[in-house]
Amino acid sequence: MTPDPRPTLLNAAIDLAARGVPVLPLSAGKRPVGNCRSCSGPTPGLCGGRPNMKTAGPCACPAPCHGWAAATTDPTVLTSPEWARAWREAGAVAYHPGGADLTVVDLDNAAAVTWARATLPPTRTIATTRGEHWIYRAAMTSHTAVRPGVDIKSTLAYARWLGPGTGTMTDLPSAVRALAAKEETTRARTGAGVVSSTPPATWDRAVATGCRHTERYVRTGLDRGLAMVRARTEQGAGSQAFGVAQFIAKQHTTCPGPCGLDTLAQAIIDTAVSVGVPRPYATRAVTNGLGKAVAAP
Repeated sequence: MTPDPRPTLLNAAIDLAARGVPVLPLSAGKRPVGNCRSCSGPTPGLCGGRPNMKTAGPCACPAPCHGWAAATTDPTVLTSPEWARAWREAGAVAYHPGGADLTVVDLDNAAAVTWARATLPPTRTIATTRGEHWIYRAAMTSHTAVRPGVDIKSTLAYARWLGPGTGTMTDLPSAVRALAAKEETTRARTGAGVVSSTPPATWDRAVATGCRHTERYVRTGLDRGLAMVRARTEQGAGSQAFGVAQFIAKQHTTCPGPCGLDTLAQAIIDTAVSVGVPRPYATRAVTNGLGKAVAAP
């Protein structure tokens, strides 16, 4: 009989916590457990109504809640009755790199690993299913799709614990910080604003003959996504564009197609550019977002 791995996961979490690494359980699907009842509804919960914990501050809920913000180094919390159900259903252990003053460069494929070996200073590395995690000493802001197949996980993010890895951990290099700096947006010019060099992308049935959704459904989802990108006038518009593209693409994975995703993608790119994201970066982020959704099981 195959031994139950769950006590092993809890023991690994306790060991990491003892070394100052904040940890949390992941579900069998390798995602954080769902929010508690107090925080899953429309009214503010114990954490002040922050369902996605996009603002700083630890989770105050007694059960693991709000993803990365639930990570803790307190063994009494990890072994508490409130966390027991999460450990019974856990499929993996995650940790909050920023909480341990660490940064994870997540290399999602062989090409990204090759790039890192030629570009970044050596550090501790951990093999993943499709690539590698490179761990550096010092925290920074987290960013998605800073280049093809490369994410940065540190503050306000979690990474899956896959073992201690090999090699000597080194300080976070300026080359990694520079990747994030390229993503940061700048304010659009006052007055006329930023004018796109391409005409606005229009989605309709002419480009989506195989889509199973109504035009109203698609347009509503797109408008909400574009509003989220426009709201990122200071920073994060590129990462937001990535997330919007991934979310929208997932809605069409069961359609026979074509669904005109290239037209929707162009609308997201143009919106990101309008708030200051360089067009090459916006294009790369949206393309990667679409690819992530297609590759997801």
